[in-house]
Amino acid sequence: MALASTLAACGAAEEGGGDDEIVIGISLPLTGDFSEPGKGIQRGYEAWAEYVNANGGLLGRDVRLEMLDDQSSAERVAADYEKLINQEQVDLVVGPFSTRLVIPAAQVAQDYGYLFVEPAGAAPEVFEEGFENLFYAAPAVADDHYKLLAEHILSMPESERPKTAAYASMDDPFAQGTAYGLKDALEEGGVKTVVDEVYPPNTTDFSSIAAKVADSKADIVVGGSQYQDGVNLIVALQQLNYQPKLAAFSTAPTETEFAEAIGDKTQGIIAPTGYTTKADYPENQEFVKFYEEKHGEAPGEDEANAWTTGQVVAAAVEAVECAEPDPECQSQLIDWLRENEVDTVVGPLSWDDKGRPQSAHMIQQWVDGEIKIVLPKDQAEAEFIFPKPAW
Repeated sequence: MALASTLAACGAAEEGGGDDEIVIGISLPLTGDFSEPGKGIQRGYEAWAEYVNANGGLLGRDVRLEMLDDQSSAERVAADYEKLINQEQVDLVVGPFSTRLVIPAAQVAQDYGYLFVEPAGAAPEVFEEGFENLFYAAPAVADDHYKLLAEHILSMPESERPKTAAYASMDDPFAQGTAYGLKDALEEGGVKTVVDEVYPPNTTDFSSIAAKVADSKADIVVGGSQYQDGVNLIVALQQLNYQPKLAAFSTAPTETEFAEAIGDKTQGIIAPTGYTTKADYPENQEFVKFYEEKHGEAPGEDEANAWTTGQVVAAAVEAVECAEPDPECQSQLIDWLRENEVDTVVGPLSWDDKGRPQSAHMIQQWVDGEIKIVLPKDQAEAEFIFPKPAW
């Protein structure tokens, strides 16, 4: 299996970290379907390791990342973690991108007793597998991403509150978890579902789904999307002149290319996010400064999630004062995270007994050509726009 990236430190040992370094094993989708966010996670991990090494390392030892490319394959990611643990004898492991890859990777890590902190497996099934070693390093799981939006909608006066909603989601655990978390909350609050469509991940033609949504005249449209599918669905809806009062799409609106893809019709579009460069946590300010100096541009959510994963692992390592592959050390790391809160670039994180974080995603909305935080109100950069202007 090709070594995609190694962040070397002085005195590298052939196996494991030895006394000079701590070796952290990672498999990422650097090619294949998830390669774009996978590369974002890679940049975040590498920046974190460089920052740690520039500030004294962990336990006084340099960090070296040993990274493999799983090619976006669930079978390959499992084999990669087997190799990292058995052959490379890494000291620690951290997780890949996407629920589809996190579950098989976490299983291998648990089989060998390793702590498994991961940046991008948020779907409900991740936390239904019974993993005792897993911690998701973000504010909320997928079905809670829209928690603040649901609360805001249901708090509206009944005369103003949306009555109907249409849902279209990629057949993907994260995308569906995000959309259906909102769907469940709104249905419970009396908002009627009038369209519920699920489409394959490789879908490019959204004309029929858009027609169903437009014909329903739903007050709200919710897309359980990654990136390109979300853009394609929005364009198809715009072409039919469907004008919802609220439009929410997971992931796509937060990507830097979104405005260029949609043009001047972004006003009012909503997305949840676990991260913003503008958050005033001291850890975040330091992260943004370091990352911008390294890359010449601000970090995105994928980079932040990887950095957060590193922070969580580092907090446990420093508290327990060990970073070894032996079961006793790994068990101590797991136990410490079960009982403690960690300050990170996305805010303070703590977890339940399944590894679910106990916080909430912020809600962002496109306002005058920029995506801005609108919920929660104490972090808001702009007023929540409702109803959404015509696109």
